[in-house]
Amino acid sequence: MSAIASALPAGDGVARFNHLYLEETVAVDTATRTAGFEDPAFISALDAVFASRYFAALDASRAGTPVARSWAPLFASRGDPRIAPIQFALAGMNAHINHDLPLALVSTSEARSVELSRTSSQYRDYLKINDTIAATETRVKQEFLTGMMGVADAILGHIDDVVAMWSITEARNAAWTNAEALWALRDHPDLTAAFEDTLDGTVGFASRGLLVPTLLDAPPGTVDPPTG
Repeated sequence: MSAIASALPAGDGVARFNHLYLEETVAVDTATRTAGFEDPAFISALDAVFASRYFAALDASRAGTPVARSWAPLFASRGDPRIAPIQFALAGMNAHINHDLPLALVSTSEARSVELSRTSSQYRDYLKINDTIAATETRVKQEFLTGMMGVADAILGHIDDVVAMWSITEARNAAWTNAEALWALRDHPDLTAAFEDTLDGTVGFASRGLLVPTLLDAPPGTVDPPTG
């Protein structure tokens, strides 16, 4: 992700998401080594599978082929100056957590012969990560908002309304629930495909809501890239 950050212009909407995702990945990696997880190998494997889905969306975009519908709104609007940086970041997180994470949970559990269950050590570790990620997201959100000094209070109010639509903890809870549903359907490929297709479209619809333009009346030069 560091290489991706270097390759993308600072104002690119995908770069805004990549910045947040990189910070969260570093925080989770540190926690995996220091926070006493019960199955750190599972968390590391999950992170790798999870990240590969974002990389696949990037590769598809670069190749000019269709990206998943969950990711399509972010890539389609990545250069729109009417959208605030924090909106791009959260739309990317929406696509990645609400769509990619359930699929990654199922494939990682299958690969490691782990039962996807709320009584498992993997689920306890999953919940422990919530606090780490939420704290990191709060810090990075503040970076984005600090870069908007000079934007009128009314515009910031619109951005706050959009940001209020998003909760990373609720998204991760929903991701686990959707993973459980997919786990229950894994012997029914037709139903699995239908569920995944519906999830892809629903998450994409939510991303469009997060990307509604809020900077229609913002003066030029009032939005700065995040630092760090």
